[in-house]
Amino acid sequence: MKNLLIILTFLLMASQAMADTCEEVIAHEHMFKEKQATSNQVIITNMRNIICAGNAFKILFECKFHSECMKAGDRVNFDVPEAIYTQEGTLLIPACSKIVATVIKIEKQRVPNKNARVYLNFECLLLPDGTTVAMAARTATKDGALKEGPWMTAGKLFAYTLGLGIVGAGAGTGFAFIPNPAKLGVGYAIGIPVGTTVGLITGLITPGLKYHAKAGEAVTIILCENLGLSKQNTCPCNE
Repeated sequence: MKNLLIILTFLLMASQAMADTCEEVIAHEHMFKEKQATSNQVIITNMRNIICAGNAFKILFECKFHSECMKAGDRVNFDVPEAIYTQEGTLLIPACSKIVATVIKIEKQRVPNKNARVYLNFECLLLPDGTTVAMAARTATKDGALKEGPWMTAGKLFAYTLGLGIVGAGAGTGFAFIPNPAKLGVGYAIGIPVGTTVGLITGLITPGLKYHAKAGEAVTIILCENLGLSKQNTCPCNE
């Protein structure tokens, strides 16, 4: 009888311990939704804050990045400079956290005018208290790649067009002065259009731009899987 009571007491204590460690959903909250995000859902439990797949947020390059200096397998570090909260006020990711990514592929710039593309796998979140949390995320672009934007590409074409347009104008002016200085306007009329046309064509058929990013430049990433963060590790006192 005594042994039975001991066994029952032990089972009761074990049952209570299991109940204390059982994860239960407390609330459903929402992140501030980025333009590229497909979700803003956050699940709050008694043990974790779970940022659902599809949420997006901005991070910053820790150091400058040049695509021509990198290769598949290289690590790239990013900073989370400001704490990330839900709309309801729950702390999700403390300030000064870091994210580690791996280069999985770099497509070099090609002819005609095709910019370099960099593919990264964001795989690790390092919290200020030293805790490492596995994660799965990608760049929040249509093709999942980092590349120079359309304004940089347009700037390159403009530079070629303007530069060779000036050369064409100079050549036209020179040719106009040879037979007759009065034909200066005709020289301009011929040289400038020819120069700008050649410049535009040259810009289009040359290789595209390499991908360069400054330290502190922002990148938006989107979660591919749920990211669960322990409440203890994201406590405000750990910031």
